[in-house]
This record gives sequence, structure tokens and C-alpha cells, in this order.
Amino acid sequence: MPSRSGTRSSGDSFQQNNNLERRPNSRRGLRGMDRIYELAQPKESKCIWLTSFGPNMVWGNQEPMWPIPPGALKSAATPRLESLSEPKRNLIGGLNRPAFVYSCGRESVILKVSPFAKQASATGRVDYLSNHKRPPTEFKEDRREHTFSCGRQSPIWNVTDPARKAAERERIESLARPKTPHREFLPAREIETKVSKAAMSSSATPRLEHLARPKSRPDGPFREPMWPVSKSARVATATPRQIELAKAKSVSDGYLPARTIEWPVSKAARKSVATPRTDELSRPIIRATMDHVQFNPDAFIVSEAAKKARCSARIEELSQPLQR
Repeated sequence: MPSRSGTRSSGDSFQQNNNLERRPNSRRGLRGMDRIYELAQPKESKCIWLTSFGPNMVWGNQEPMWPIPPGALKSAATPRLESLSEPKRNLIGGLNRPAFVYSCGRESVILKVSPFAKQASATGRVDYLSNHKRPPTEFKEDRREHTFSCGRQSPIWNVTDPARKAAERERIESLARPKTPHREFLPAREIETKVSKAAMSSSATPRLEHLARPKSRPDGPFREPMWPVSKSARVATATPRQIELAKAKSVSDGYLPARTIEWPVSKAARKSVATPRTDELSRPIIRATMDHVQFNPDAFIVSEAAKKARCSARIEELSQPLQR
């Protein structure tokens, strides 16, 4: 490690080089507590004497990075430093109670009652507010079984003496019997079945041994990719049925294939003359613009007939203003 003065000894450099070489190899076989102890060691410095800069730093202590000069230790603080070094003033005043400090910063309602409050007499309003809420007159209190059964009504209550001494009836006895399973009901079979002694001491028959053998399959290839064709196969002729099946599927009658994108125009079409009807249909429809359609210079001209007309009695009635 570099010394305080910035120089480096040969022994320190040799020891550090050995540590750098041994560290990667020591991680391979370490497990458990040995690995934890190795990880707990402080991080080694990677600098060497060529790249070392600054003083020797040891992390985890209270030593400053740079030595404090004697002039700074003997100097007097300025008024600004003295004002900044003062602790922050407690603006809460007398409310900083221990109950407030040790209750996660929240105010506590548990306070010391003064002797004057203990000797004081309550007012009429305080007595009225301290009374508990009374239930209404029609309120019926629940049974004890209802209170101790999660709020549900329980069928367990005190049985009277006549009910205990009453004689049993056939209907009550039939209802008290538990439900029996079906006659043909079979219980669940156990997962592990017990093998009988006869089955454990029996010997397999020749048929079972033959069925127990695995299926034998010969190793391929089963046939050569090229094989000779027999003379009879080369001389054979196909039957009419084979010829019929060998025909390709044909299209239906009247089928027309897709027309090409470009096709030649016939001379008759090029020399033909359009009829008057075709010329009439080929002319575009000319419509007037909206400016001309909506423009009407005589829109506000009143006709002579309207000037001489007389309104009916209904119109005169509707034209009267509404009186409120």
C-alpha cells in the first residue's frame, strides 16, 4: 500500500502483487463460512506505484482526507460560522412532550390531569353527554346463544322438563336415524392393492411369456431405392378402369378461364360509330353551383297579391301578444 508520504516500498508492492494473483484462484474452492470471511474483508486498492495518486486512504475511520494545517486549527470562527453552527430553535414550545416524541411523531391523548380538573364539578351539558345511548322501547335483546355464535341464531336453548319426559314417536325415531347409503354402494378402493400369496407364487404360462416379449423390428433400410422391374410388369397393359382413374380431373362444361389483363381490340370495335343514344348518355350532367342556386335577388320582394290579402280570424288571434 502507498505510504503517507506518497512513496512505495518494495515489500509492499511484492505482497500486493501476490494478493492480486492469488485472489481469483482462491474463490474457486471456497464455500460456506470461508467464502463469507473472504467477502467480509475490505476492498483492496488496485493502484500500483505507477498509477498511485494522492495520500493513502483507509476507509472506515474518522481521519480526514487531507491533513488540517495548524493555522486552521488556531483560527477564530467568523460571526457567520457561529450563526450557522447554532442548533435549530425549537418552535413547538411546550408541546414537545415525551408522549409526542415516542409515539411516531403523533400527538398522544394520554396527558396528566391537573388537580384543578379533578376537583371541578361537571356542568349539566357534560352530564347529559356522558349518558350512554339507550335502546328504543321496542328493542328485544338477543339470546345468549345468539351473542356467542358469531351473530347467528343458534338452535341450542334450554329444554323444558315436559319435553324431556315426553314419549318418543315413530316419526321422530325415523327422522333421528342417520341416512344410510345405497344397497349397491361400494366404498372407495385403496390405492395400494394387496397381492395374494397365490399370485406371488404362481408361474407365468408360455402364452404370457410369448406376449411379454417385445416386438422385434428388423433394422432398415427395408428396400433399395432402385430395384429391377419384372418382365410381366413391363409387358402388362392397364385395364379400362385404371385408365379411367388415371385421367386428370377436368373442368365442368361451359367453364371460361380468367381473362387476361390486356387483350387486343378487334377492328370492328375500332371502326364502330356510337349511336345517338350512346352520345346522349356519355354527356356529363351539368349542375349549377350552390352560389347560383342559393342566390335569389327577388327573395325579399313582396308580391302584389300578398299586399292586398286579408288575414283570417285565426291568424289575427295568433298574432296577438301573449299577456302574462
